[in-house]
Amino acid sequence: MILSLQLRSAGSYYDKEVCMLSNHSLHHIEHPHLQADCEQCYGLCCVALPYGKSSDFAFDKSSGTPCPNLREDYRCGIHTQLRQKGFKGCTVYDCFGAGQKLSQVTYADRSWRTHPETAREMYDCLPVLRQIHELISYMREVMMRPDTSSLHASLEKAYPDVARLSDLEPAALLQLDITSHRANVNTLLIQASEIVRSSAPATTKAKGKPKGKKRSGMDFLGANLQGTDLRGTSFRGALMIAANLRNADVRNADWIGADLRDTDLGGADLRGGIFLTQSQLNAAMGSADTLLPDHLSKPSHWR
Repeated sequence: MILSLQLRSAGSYYDKEVCMLSNHSLHHIEHPHLQADCEQCYGLCCVALPYGKSSDFAFDKSSGTPCPNLREDYRCGIHTQLRQKGFKGCTVYDCFGAGQKLSQVTYADRSWRTHPETAREMYDCLPVLRQIHELISYMREVMMRPDTSSLHASLEKAYPDVARLSDLEPAALLQLDITSHRANVNTLLIQASEIVRSSAPATTKAKGKPKGKKRSGMDFLGANLQGTDLRGTSFRGALMIAANLRNADVRNADWIGADLRDTDLGGADLRGGIFLTQSQLNAAMGSADTLLPDHLSKPSHWR
């Protein structure tokens, strides 16, 4: 049972808000603990995560090795020039607030530098806690959408147990079967996707390509879908690297797990979409006339 696992005595971040979630629209409420706050983190992603030299990173780095750009104060020395210096991958990573939670709560303001004996454990906890926070963010999104109100009661019932996973001690976090917990909630997330996609509004474009063949997975890789009617499409887990969606009507689409690196969203209409994250948009290309859901922002590199 989830509740039998060892929890931190400080209590959950989330208990006080569970009963209020369905009473707010998504763009009227923020949850800073689910958003990365580098000022409150000990640069965990800059140390814990490995990466290879590519278009996203300028050189190879192994897990547990601090990035050379990480300063003694745990800040990035090239933060304002990451893209220009070849570290585009850093600009699109989102820990969903797991970094500061580990730094300030789970490890009670003890860093990997001052307590090297727990460093490896801290690094291993980061991807686990990130998945928990990501799952919480998806649940919250559904619970705050008026069009998924039929699922609110079921999600509010499941929410506390998932939220409390965030407060587990490190040893319990590392023993957690996160796949099982995701599977338990995924049924509700899929139902939410079906509701949102089936209620896609009628097209407002006088002209445009009709819906093409049904695609999935790697079928979107580099695909030219400019101006296409993609309303209500499921992009779940799709590889959409370098796909062209310029001026496409992509309202009420499901974006969960979609890889949008270098996807061209210029002039596309993404309103009403579900499970679209800011980090996905940060990985994509867009323009001033791209239309987004209210709770998301256009990245600074879009033109």
